[in-house]
Amino acid sequence: MSSDMVRHQNAEQAAVGLSDVLDFRLSVVFCGLNPALTAVRDGRNFSSPSNRFWKALHLSGFTPRLLQAEEEQELLLYGCGITAVVSRATRSAIEITTSDYKEAAPLFEAKMRKFAPANLAFLGKAAFAAITSKPDCDWGKQSDFFAGAQTWVLPNPSGLNRAFSLDRLKAHYLQLRAETEPTARHRDL
Repeated sequence: MSSDMVRHQNAEQAAVGLSDVLDFRLSVVFCGLNPALTAVRDGRNFSSPSNRFWKALHLSGFTPRLLQAEEEQELLLYGCGITAVVSRATRSAIEITTSDYKEAAPLFEAKMRKFAPANLAFLGKAAFAAITSKPDCDWGKQSDFFAGAQTWVLPNPSGLNRAFSLDRLKAHYLQLRAETEPTARHRDL
């Protein structure tokens, strides 16, 4: 692993055993609403077999092959990272309230300013809507910047999100991929 690689753990995430996958100045950081209980149990982001995150990334061209959750650090090779707004794990993101997002926002903003990604892709509308006080946001690229990053709102890849098929997820992730074109980096991982 390169010496400038950072696997960031804030105090709350370290307590539950789930780490961010971050490095400085990534092209895209994918931002979950909060960790799933399965992710905390497994110690890996998006580890539930029903979660379509890794499939959506691969099908939209962010990764050259389908990564498994245990290979999450490899995502850094492709200029991408993973974090969550709220670090408290739940069975379903519906358990996180607007107040939870607003309370987590200052720490989350400080973390994003520190790592300075070019793009921040919120996976679901709830966190973005709560943090920006824009409950009627559309999917896709937003006019808002957060912590200096261009913001995007993409459908949540959770298997519980039945409103979006894998093909519909892929279409939204492709739009982000087409406009950001992450560059490969850190080949010495």
